[in-house]
Amino acid sequence: MVNVSDKPDTKRVAIAQGSITISPETLRLITTEKIAKGDVLTVAKLAGVMGAKKTSELIPLCHSIALDSIDLEFMPDLSGGRLTVTATAASTGKTGVEMEALTACAVALLTIYDMCKSAERGMVIGEIKLMEKRGGQSGLWKR
Repeated sequence: MVNVSDKPDTKRVAIAQGSITISPETLRLITTEKIAKGDVLTVAKLAGVMGAKKTSELIPLCHSIALDSIDLEFMPDLSGGRLTVTATAASTGKTGVEMEALTACAVALLTIYDMCKSAERGMVIGEIKLMEKRGGQSGLWKR
């Protein structure tokens, strides 16, 4: 692990985004809460939060950090057959929260797949990427 003990505590924020390509029919089932396993978006949000909190257990050499907040937003595009997930993680500390935001996004997308696979197996989880990070020595970075 990288030694961050000499770094000052700063407010840090990271935003990650990913998507799942899904049929409009299945997406309609999700948005009307008619998927057999239950409320997909609520469960995916909880899974994303839990994933962010366990990031250091999943990613070798990743620092364990205290999160100030983690939030997930879901943007369905019925006509395009896509559900976009945006995860925002914040912390006050010595190291960034990019991995927590990316993990939250990935876990939420995997949860959506798991909950909807009985309705559709051909879903495709798309590019998961860092959209923005703020704080620390490098300051602001945006895609």
